[in-house]
Amino acid sequence: MPKSKLKKFRGSRTCGGGTHKNRRGGGSRGGRGNAGGCKHHFVRDMMRGRTMGKDGFTRPNAREIEIVNVGELDSMVSDDGKIDLGRAKVLGGGRLTKAVCVTASGFSAAAREKIEEAGGEVVVS
Repeated sequence: MPKSKLKKFRGSRTCGGGTHKNRRGGGSRGGRGNAGGCKHHFVRDMMRGRTMGKDGFTRPNAREIEIVNVGELDSMVSDDGKIDLGRAKVLGGGRLTKAVCVTASGFSAAAREKIEEAGGEVVVS
């Protein structure tokens, strides 16, 4: 049976750490406190649930734009045949069966073509 570390170093002054001047400051443990949490101690801190700064970045002025497909426009039509989508972009997925006047902030080329092909009108706001 192999000797345990405790028995091996019993009576030793430095327990295998070299001279008594080694293992002194914070450098021997990779810094003091929470040093290196986003660098050399990242995995250690992640296991303890203390990660910071590695979750990406969201621009504060980024605006969410709603996306509507052409196939959804049939169910949105009002009595006068107009649809106002505000800050939305219309994409060309699906089929359109009714002639509608669509107002939105943007249209893809396929969506514009499908709306005009069904006899509708495209208005960019």
